[in-house]
Amino acid sequence: MSPGAWPVATSWQRPQASTPPPSRSCHPFPDQPSPSKEQNTMTTIGILGAGRVGSNLARTLAAAGHDVTLGYRQPSEEAAARAAGIAPSIRFADQGTTARRADIVINATPGDTALERLTKFQTELAGKILIDVSNATHDAADGLPGEQCYPGSSLAEHLQQALPATRVVKTLNTMLFMVMTAPDSLSTPPTVYLSGDDEQAKKVVAGLLADLGWQPDWIEDLGDITTARATEALILLVPHVLRRRGFQPFAVSLAR
Repeated sequence: MSPGAWPVATSWQRPQASTPPPSRSCHPFPDQPSPSKEQNTMTTIGILGAGRVGSNLARTLAAAGHDVTLGYRQPSEEAAARAAGIAPSIRFADQGTTARRADIVINATPGDTALERLTKFQTELAGKILIDVSNATHDAADGLPGEQCYPGSSLAEHLQQALPATRVVKTLNTMLFMVMTAPDSLSTPPTVYLSGDDEQAKKVVAGLLADLGWQPDWIEDLGDITTARATEALILLVPHVLRRRGFQPFAVSLAR
């Protein structure tokens, strides 16, 4: 789960194998109207966080035809990502520049520091869609996700409050990072959830989820941004599952 979905850069998100996920092509919604003008034009994507989650999303979105920039905290992160096989077409920049240049920004930074980090980019994020895939937790003693940083609320709600000119959409935070771009790799159909106050922003994000391989029936729009507190609370399941089963791909999904 994210960061790397669950918070992005913790040790449990780093399995020993590091084979990049296969590239995917864009999968438009079947039997749906043509994308809106906003979906057609908003193809410049900035991803804040160049770790496993950010790099994984970058590869697949770039393969789907999007203009992708990865925003690093330290320039050395670019060399690490290139060594791991990131495509030459994917650009790198500092996180402020990445946020300023993009039309859509994805928060793939560690959830426990994301609010402070992104609040500094209020001007750069104004008027943009911010896709938050992070979970804000304190680490447990073994490095797995521990208690929530915002019990009774959510990181997504705090981001929306701190960034009133930005349209925040919460999604992709209820699965391990490799499932984000390969949902059909699971033995049962997974669910990805959407939370956000802006309906058009959620439609744009749903289009990007299709590019990541998510079928329309697997996308569950929960409602406004306050519903993110429900999906963020699912992080509490994760350490128990990982301790029992190890680092195996899974998603917290609805059985229909």
